[in-house]
Amino acid sequence: MTLMEKLAVLTDAAKYDAACTSSGSQRTAGPGSLGSTTMAGICHSFSADGRCISLLKVLFSNCCIYNCQYCVNRVSRETKRASFTPEELAELTIGFYRRNYIEGLFLSSGVLRSPDYTCEQMIRTLELLRNHYQFGGYIHVKAIPGADPLLIEKLGLLADRMSVNIELPSQEGLRLLAPDKSKHSILRPMGYIAGRIVENTRDLTVYRHAPRFAPAGQSTQMIIGATPDSDRQILSLAEGLYRRYGLKRVFYSAYLPVTENALLPAPGTKPPLLREHRLYQADWLLRYYGFQADELLDEQHPDLNPLLDPKCGWALRHMELFPVEINRAPYEMLLRVPGIGVKSARRIVRARRASSLDFTALKKLGVVWKRAQYFVTCRGRMTPGLRVTPESVLRALAEPQGLSLLEETPEQLSFFSGASCGSRAGKEEPHESPLSLLA
Repeated sequence: MTLMEKLAVLTDAAKYDAACTSSGSQRTAGPGSLGSTTMAGICHSFSADGRCISLLKVLFSNCCIYNCQYCVNRVSRETKRASFTPEELAELTIGFYRRNYIEGLFLSSGVLRSPDYTCEQMIRTLELLRNHYQFGGYIHVKAIPGADPLLIEKLGLLADRMSVNIELPSQEGLRLLAPDKSKHSILRPMGYIAGRIVENTRDLTVYRHAPRFAPAGQSTQMIIGATPDSDRQILSLAEGLYRRYGLKRVFYSAYLPVTENALLPAPGTKPPLLREHRLYQADWLLRYYGFQADELLDEQHPDLNPLLDPKCGWALRHMELFPVEINRAPYEMLLRVPGIGVKSARRIVRARRASSLDFTALKKLGVVWKRAQYFVTCRGRMTPGLRVTPESVLRALAEPQGLSLLEETPEQLSFFSGASCGSRAGKEEPHESPLSLLA
């Protein structure tokens, strides 16, 4: 198999990894080195399926000893197999960089022979790039669950970002669909990477030239829709990962049915792309808006409403907190108003120190007034003639997204019926923590 044939196979096999974002790392090219990395991220590279991304996204090998039922590269599936050598992949990456096709590398792999052997091959590739070619560009590498911690250490010293994929958000899902993997094999390297990042941060405050370990942090990915796990379970797990392991990002990947299995959605089933989108919006609320998973979803509402973004859904179930006076509300409450983001909330806080704000001023400050008008007052007044009921707000906020409510309104309105999260009587029954992360 030629090098270009291997590239075609292994870039196509890597397209299901959803983990390409801005680098989050700063690396300046030194004398005699090649490439650099900026905090703003990298641009203009292409994957095998035509998407414009920032990195050469490729597998070292699609040969795998595991039999994960959701994976196109599982050992029992008939597919074309290929593997690079470290020299081939390093030379290919540098060649693409010099042609200005890419500015970085995203490297993952199937488990070839054993986790340790696979990790050793990836380390050899990165050593060639960093030491032989003096490549200073961005490298994101997937740690191999089950590999020796010393090998994980070497990978982290060569890469900018590392990730360990959770894949399935529940222990039961792992048992049924990925019997070769375990909670321990996934969480152990994740915990080790988190600990080394903290140690390295302390080292750098004392020794300026200490080696940097995964300076852009670590991330993970969860597959959405392959198992019957609810959005509440998924967000609770993500919240636990952010808190316990200090992840930079959790990626959500809508499951695309590519294999036949009685435990998985049938081939031809549409991937839950809207659900993936809502989970990303909810994840943003966890990371930047001060929300918690149990605020966004509860036992009565285990899944996000597809008609509304999660913040609007939360606000409609907590109408007792609204409207808020825009000239007096604390910053934390402004963040919870639909139509007000982090930047516009900061602008409001700064602007109202100088003068009282009105409707026109809010629009100039970047507030999405079509959404925010139902939840705020300016100088004690709401928009004249505005009718504020859960039904009217739901219709006004959902219809601009092109979603018909003629038949779905009664069902969707039931999402907001009953007591709000803040007024339920008694305590909520505990639910099983996914992967027992919070136990």
